[in-house]
Amino acid sequence: MAEIKSTLELAMEKTKRITISREEREEIKRKEILQKVNGLFHRYREDQLPLNEILREIERMDEKTRTMTKGILLSQLIDALSLNDAGERLLKGIEALEGKDIDEVKEKFHRLLSQCRKEKEKIKQGIRIRSEEALRREGIYGSAVEPKLEGSEIWKKESEKLDHSYKTKLEKIKEQLRGL
Repeated sequence: MAEIKSTLELAMEKTKRITISREEREEIKRKEILQKVNGLFHRYREDQLPLNEILREIERMDEKTRTMTKGILLSQLIDALSLNDAGERLLKGIEALEGKDIDEVKEKFHRLLSQCRKEKEKIKQGIRIRSEEALRREGIYGSAVEPKLEGSEIWKKESEKLDHSYKTKLEKIKEQLRGL
């Protein structure tokens, strides 16, 4: 009597002769590494994983994987730098992965961030004064009147213009970090 084979056994028989090429294996491994690095990056950025845990995890990897992981993680940390937050956590991660002091670059970044915030505040103050004057001309005034700036078109345009000018300066800092 013939033996009844399971679907798995039939599939295994059909795929016995199929093998994965070296390039395909490397691509699969690269995707796995990328997925792992993405997880490490997001957990670190959201303060769910301390830096020393990431470094320990990287040290357990073989040399080729370690190099690839460091490169991808560094790139993600650098790309994530923005003028919307202080970026201190990202800079610490970059410094630890580089294994060298980046105080000069950190100082440039903090100066740029400070300049941007001051300029934004100055623009915001100017728009606030103009908005209050416009409201006053319409007969709306008093200590309780507080114009909403963040939603106004003027604020959006001015903020975008400022962000664009500082984004180019930030890109120069990012390039400097990539060149370390």
